[in-house]
Amino acid sequence: MLRSIFWQLIHLMRPFRARVLLALMLSVATIGSSVALMMTSAWLISTAGLQLGITSLGIAPTAVRFFGLSRAVFRYLERLVSHDVTFRLLARLRVWFYERVEPLSPAQLRAFSSGDLMSRLVTDIDELQNLYLRVIAPPVVALIVTVIMGIVFAAFDPLVALVLVIFMVVTGSLLPILTWWIGNVIGQQVVQARTFMNIHLVDSIQGMADSLAYGYAADRFSTLVQVNHRLAQRERALARLDGLQGGLSVLLVNLAAFCVLFSAIDRVEGVLLATLTLGTVAAFEAITPLAVAAQNLGKETESARRVFEVIDSSPVITEPVSPQPMPTNDFTLRLDEISFRYAPDEPDVFHNFSLDIPQGSHIAVMGESGSGKSSLVNIFMRFWEYDSGQITLGSRDLRSLAHEDIRQIFGVMTQRTHLFNTTIRENIRIARKTATDDEIVAAAQAAHIHDFILSLPEGYDTYVGEDGAALSGGERQRVALARILLKDSPIWLLDEVTANLDPITANEVLESILTAAQNRTVILMTHRTPLTEQDVFDQIVVLQINSIETST
Repeated sequence: MLRSIFWQLIHLMRPFRARVLLALMLSVATIGSSVALMMTSAWLISTAGLQLGITSLGIAPTAVRFFGLSRAVFRYLERLVSHDVTFRLLARLRVWFYERVEPLSPAQLRAFSSGDLMSRLVTDIDELQNLYLRVIAPPVVALIVTVIMGIVFAAFDPLVALVLVIFMVVTGSLLPILTWWIGNVIGQQVVQARTFMNIHLVDSIQGMADSLAYGYAADRFSTLVQVNHRLAQRERALARLDGLQGGLSVLLVNLAAFCVLFSAIDRVEGVLLATLTLGTVAAFEAITPLAVAAQNLGKETESARRVFEVIDSSPVITEPVSPQPMPTNDFTLRLDEISFRYAPDEPDVFHNFSLDIPQGSHIAVMGESGSGKSSLVNIFMRFWEYDSGQITLGSRDLRSLAHEDIRQIFGVMTQRTHLFNTTIRENIRIARKTATDDEIVAAAQAAHIHDFILSLPEGYDTYVGEDGAALSGGERQRVALARILLKDSPIWLLDEVTANLDPITANEVLESILTAAQNRTVILMTHRTPLTEQDVFDQIVVLQINSIETST
């Protein structure tokens, strides 16, 4: 499991491999400059202390200045390139996640709460931005620096080089393994506790009005306090581990410096002792991040697992390999013995259901909740796959058409049409992004919402709030009607569009819809009998659980 996740993450970085390689080279150059600066400075001070004259120092003073400047330059360039890689990876992850999630919606996403999805999309992906800086780069840099330091120290004395390499390998392997062994579970618990907190926060905010109305706010607050306390406990445990590994790292660095010094006393010239000792300390700049990488590995893999859990799901609906062209004139819908259920262990919603919907006809589909009205919308829009039977649009099998083409043919209104937290103008324009302002106004006039919009302080530039909170139910539906009019689709699917409206407003909205529909096909799903008593429907289909009745 861990190996699979790791290779998936590595695969995502392939487009940036040139930048990754450059960042690694710059990181090695930075540490190399730091080591060279410390070793040259130590030799310079030791030699100057012997008072052998300025000529004995050679080019050492110039080298000190060079390595001091180069270290700063390489560090800046390394940070620039590595963070560029990180942010590019983060952008790719977000877009990639959305591209993989979109085909799953809404079929497979019903298993995830909105707070959980938000946590995966925001928090977990943000956590993965540390993948390069804290997990991948440190081991590679440490390995390269260890080899180079072994070669450099061997030029002074093989035994001293062996002591240094042993300490670098032990510190770079045992300490990270110990940190990972302790921190892996804690890191996963932090991610899970943070997700649980996000779920409860989103749920509490969305249900705030009901919590206040029913006196449940105090209980909800108490639950949030407990969830927050659990998260704080996990984060404190991770902080304690961070302190422990930091202390052990400092101890091992100093122990390595002591052992290198002790082994070099009788084997190298005295003037080089400080050089080797300080070079050892500087070289461990490449080793100490390994424990942090191991500590973060648990969080990274858990976040990656949660992201891949969503995007590795196979879409219920697949695009046809060779889509047929859409019909241009005939938009008659025919359902021939359709059978459908949401899951293998759930009962049939439809069983051998047949229905003819001629082009331009007005159909009312009635039924109680659970009878399958919304399921028809899901099937027509290719959100869900039907199990057997055939649906044709004109002369084309619905399964043979590209999903994007199908969704251009259908205009959809529901009782919970989503309005985005932007202006009325932009909420209408999403139906057709190339629409002009005049076309938007014409659609609003046809939906009988134009005068209301003009009465607002900012007119069409008025923000509607989250999910259209600034508008009433009837106003929301008229904005949705303007949106569907602007789309200009030949078939309208209206799913309980008057469910949350009072009878007078419901009749007004329905009248506006039917007036605007003109020669379009209208399929109205409703449970309101008075709406179907108007003499405007060519067919009335009554859906009951395990039963269907049709009248003309």
